[in-house]
Amino acid sequence: MTDTHPFSSVFASGCFECCIKCLGGVPYASLVATILCFSGVALFCGCGHVALTGTVNILENHFSKMTADHEMLTNVIQLMQYVIYGIASFFFLYGIILLAEGFYTTSAVKELHSEFKTTICGRCISGMFVFLTYILGVAWLGVFGFSAVPVFLFYNMWSTCAAIKSPVANLTNIDSICVDVRQYGIIPWNATPGKACGTTLSDICNSSEFYLSYHLYIVACAGAGATVIALIHFLMILSANWAYLKDASQMHAYQDIKMKEERELQDITSRSKECLNSYT
Repeated sequence: MTDTHPFSSVFASGCFECCIKCLGGVPYASLVATILCFSGVALFCGCGHVALTGTVNILENHFSKMTADHEMLTNVIQLMQYVIYGIASFFFLYGIILLAEGFYTTSAVKELHSEFKTTICGRCISGMFVFLTYILGVAWLGVFGFSAVPVFLFYNMWSTCAAIKSPVANLTNIDSICVDVRQYGIIPWNATPGKACGTTLSDICNSSEFYLSYHLYIVACAGAGATVIALIHFLMILSANWAYLKDASQMHAYQDIKMKEERELQDITSRSKECLNSYT
């Protein structure tokens, strides 16, 4: 037989209570929103960066032979890739800050009736995060709409290639079925050749570069949509936490006033007793 140490059960129960307390203080809603935000931004930035590089290669190889014709577009795409780096870095830090703010507000709400005091600075910071997250959410709605544009353009090209392969196309000359990217304003009208027709267009659509870029744009658009959902989720969490902090502040102010009144009442009562005793 083995004797159980008397402190082992106490230690086990203490660890269990500590784990339960730690798990109770985790802001699960903020954690889910942070994971969704990180995933969406990672998909948008990673897939968007590779897809933009593939788009430049397709334009240079098939639609614009002169460097001067697509030089401006190349510079814009390079600038967008640098912006993608900045977006990834910013949202990595911002997501961590919002998660930390979620831990702070969760602990504040958990200790509502204890000696925990919410400061004015803390409430102002929470309000600032609400405003900033709202602005970022509106901005990402624009990013989501903008990321759908290349998906639309690639889908049109892919649909045209599918039309070339259809039986109806055999009744007409397939060389008359073309895609002219100049009409989208991507390259100037004097760019040569500026369009792809028939077999050339079909070869472009069957290339691995086109296939990869098309699907990466779809994933990047989905990532932007996931980021919008994450920011909306963050906005709801931050608004609720700000309201909880405001209620906690009012509750503590009420408790302070009540304790002050009770002390004054006790002082008055003790003085009355002293006067009565001295009189008697």
